Amino acid sequence: MGRYLIESFDSSDRYATERYQGATGRNWWSCDPTLQLLMRRHLGDGFAWATPYLDKLGALMGGTVAECAEETDRHPPRLEKYDKWGRDVSEVVMPPSFHTARNALMANNFTAPAFAEEARANGANPAVLAAAWTYLLDQADIGMGCALGTGGDMVVSLAERHAPEDVRDRVRAIFANGFYSGEAAQMFTERTGGSDLAALEATAVPDGDSWLLSGLKWFASNANGSAFVVLARLPEGDVAPFLVLWERRDGSRNGVRIRRLKDKLGTRSVASAEVELADAEAFLLAGAGSGSGLGTMMKLTNASRLGVAMMGVGVARRALVESLCYARSREAFGRPLIEQPLMRRKLAELIVEVEAAQALVFDGLVGPRLRIAPALIKLRTARLGVTAASDAIEVHGGNGYIEQWPVARLLRDAQVNPIWEGGDNILCLDVRRAMLRENAHEPFLDRLVSAVDPASSVGPETVSLVRGRVEDLRKAITAWSSLDPVAAEAQLFALATYMADVYAAALLLEQAAWEARELGTDRKALVARLYADAHLADHGPLRGIDRPAEGLDRFDDLLAGALTL
Repeated sequence: MGRYLIESFDSSDRYATERYQGATGRNWWSCDPTLQLLMRRHLGDGFAWATPYLDKLGALMGGTVAECAEETDRHPPRLEKYDKWGRDVSEVVMPPSFHTARNALMANNFTAPAFAEEARANGANPAVLAAAWTYLLDQADIGMGCALGTGGDMVVSLAERHAPEDVRDRVRAIFANGFYSGEAAQMFTERTGGSDLAALEATAVPDGDSWLLSGLKWFASNANGSAFVVLARLPEGDVAPFLVLWERRDGSRNGVRIRRLKDKLGTRSVASAEVELADAEAFLLAGAGSGSGLGTMMKLTNASRLGVAMMGVGVARRALVESLCYARSREAFGRPLIEQPLMRRKLAELIVEVEAAQALVFDGLVGPRLRIAPALIKLRTARLGVTAASDAIEVHGGNGYIEQWPVARLLRDAQVNPIWEGGDNILCLDVRRAMLRENAHEPFLDRLVSAVDPASSVGPETVSLVRGRVEDLRKAITAWSSLDPVAAEAQLFALATYMADVYAAALLLEQAAWEARELGTDRKALVARLYADAHLADHGPLRGIDRPAEGLDRFDDLLAGALTL
């Protein structure tokens, strides 16, 4: 109470600042029952060992990392282009808040090789804990998530396969702390765009066992990294990936010049730049011809898409928590917002949508590997991050539109997720490619069936609805495949959206079956029922308006399972 003056006209505590604590300052592990359920399910016997680490991480993300994210947003990176003699140094200077957060994250890095080894020795799946780590980080700062995670696995995987031995040793040293250490960047996009490889202009010419690259990359995130995967055109015209390091083999500065840092809408904690390559020393990350390296790179891009999908879920979860906290404290018409029926409707819908998206991303990261899944998951969750952040601003009213409150930054940050690693149209084209070339819809449909089948006892009507939609989806894919190419492409978004709807509903039923069997509770069955009703049910000409709203009737159950304060 002693931090601010009390005005004579401000006699009540209605606007007391301390009443309006949002997500920052809370432990994001202990207040998140949905994450706890996921960890119990996926870690099994390793859950008890992992819990103290998760609790410490939750406090870190909700404390230091969240606080530093706000400071870095206000004081973003800057470029020191020249030294005092006018020589090009192209040095990206990160603010102190970035280094504070990064150091804390590296000291508690669930993706580090040493931690993964310890987790494995104690019966805990490292991939599950890495997913939890990124899920919590992305609630604080998706820009930091990008800065730490951009392309590290791609650099290491391709270098191990194709780079000269001395270069592999340098890459291993750079990534000694794991892929998620902030040392990598991807340089694909040019002024022609990022998806049309046929228009790519950067060139590569051979120089002994290395190459010299020249060209301009229009968006290069994490430009302060040390190792970059760069796309360039070979003399014969093919496009191939190359490894470019900040320093040449002889220790001198490589021909990498940062023209300027982008003045972005959001994600200011990751330095995005225009980068010029001027005879930059590079190493081909492909075998004979360009296909092997490029194909491997595209497979790794699917993993990156799941990373961006997680960013969408992280923003959506943070938007939900901020909305619930504010609605508890803010009063209108004589009672808290959270007691108003229309506000409960909005919050109930947000809870259900966030948990459906959460189910998608965790299945993509730790469930069966499905070729078609990353594009569908990102299509759904990246967009949800934007709409959830927008909803959070609406819940906050005019305060939400003010930068001092936390939700304005969420919306600015979230808007990049539908763009990163392919926009909606590119994702839909990838779905088409996977179905036509790899018949990838068949194992996907099998996954849906395997998720729904064990859930019969948790809600027969919901199971029947979702099972029926799986078969309808199978028919829809068959019908789509018979369309002429132009019509088929135009219908891709509707088909992909339908696939994501059924996928999420099936996964929620699978979670509900596990919860009923292992915990004896039925909250996930409620979430699955509400999601299926919203996305898959036929409500007739009255659109369900004549029916009671179960989301309101059981709102307290939804809330208790979404946030513990």
